[in-house]
Amino acid sequence: MKRIIQNTDRRCLWKLFYNLGVKGMLGFNRFQRRLKKGEFFPAFHFISVTDDCNLNCQGCWVTGKKQNNRLEEGHLNQIISETKAKGSYFFGILGGEPLLYKSLFSVFRKHSDCYFQLFTNGTLLNAKVAEELRQCANVTPLISFEGDEQIADVRRGGKNVYRRTWEAIENATRSGLFTGVAMSVCKSNLELALSPAFINELIQKKVAYLWYYIYRPVGENSSPELALSREEIQQLREYMVNARTMYDIVIIDAYWDENGKGLCPAASGLSHHINASGYVEPCPVIQFAADKTGTQPLDELYRSSAFLKDLKQEIPQKTSGCIIMEDPSWVANFAEKYKAADTSGRGNEAERLRNMSPVASHGSGTPVPEKSWMYRFAKKKAFFGLGAYG
Repeated sequence: MKRIIQNTDRRCLWKLFYNLGVKGMLGFNRFQRRLKKGEFFPAFHFISVTDDCNLNCQGCWVTGKKQNNRLEEGHLNQIISETKAKGSYFFGILGGEPLLYKSLFSVFRKHSDCYFQLFTNGTLLNAKVAEELRQCANVTPLISFEGDEQIADVRRGGKNVYRRTWEAIENATRSGLFTGVAMSVCKSNLELALSPAFINELIQKKVAYLWYYIYRPVGENSSPELALSREEIQQLREYMVNARTMYDIVIIDAYWDENGKGLCPAASGLSHHINASGYVEPCPVIQFAADKTGTQPLDELYRSSAFLKDLKQEIPQKTSGCIIMEDPSWVANFAEKYKAADTSGRGNEAERLRNMSPVASHGSGTPVPEKSWMYRFAKKKAFFGLGAYG
């Protein structure tokens, strides 16, 4: 906390505390009360504002689309406003690359009472962009870091990605932004993910938090050979739990509760994904939808969606991990049963899933409970520790 206070711009720090911290906890409490009454509306949304991107990453769900889409500014504002009306003020903003969305800063400024987590590859996060984010004050950039000089270019399908990522991190922290780094951990970058030198360098660069994902083989270039084995996932989980007690940086994961049990944010109903066409997907990697925003109020959409309701009931009966990794054919069959539209933009998602071999996910392995009381509390009460479940 001391390091965050020292390194974060004062206005950004206030928005972090109030918009994310206070409002986030209140929003989560409202979500819990809704569940007790048998009502449903997510605690927060992930929104892909555009399919456009300047890279071509392995395992990216937007690659190979026949036509890129983007949400109109008015449509995006309506989604945010309807979500705020339910007491939820936190949004994850994704792409594609969201910094290619022309109306992005206008939306951030319009909804100054919200807090946004900006998922970016960092290659467009120059000093000017960082200063604009500082002036908005209600945005935390989460910059993807996928490997060293050689690995990064292969993983991201670009050139000089490693150098450009470090430049983005420096631009963000120099501007006093509450800055995060994300890594989709796979076989090619596992060694870096488990490296104390990597974490220490992030601390030296004044990065506030590190968010570990597990690589999920999706999209046109799914590269399933990069998926971690069950033993590697267990190794990563044990490393994160120990690292939280050792390093002066917040370490976030998206897959385990405070007792080390695997969970699925889509199955729990904590969050859902709205894609750049306006479809409501269970999560970004399950690219099927039976409901579309703009056709009816969001509150009514969630209240009437049999597809989302039954998905939340059936997934926990099969796994506490990631259903699309462990049983991809089941996802295709479930979508077909509910006549859900293929929202991948490629037109062959069901076929791809039926041809995909299952891979290990976080649902298997021996539970490793959190050792730190702070993380146990955050995962139970404090808005999931900055989206630790989502």
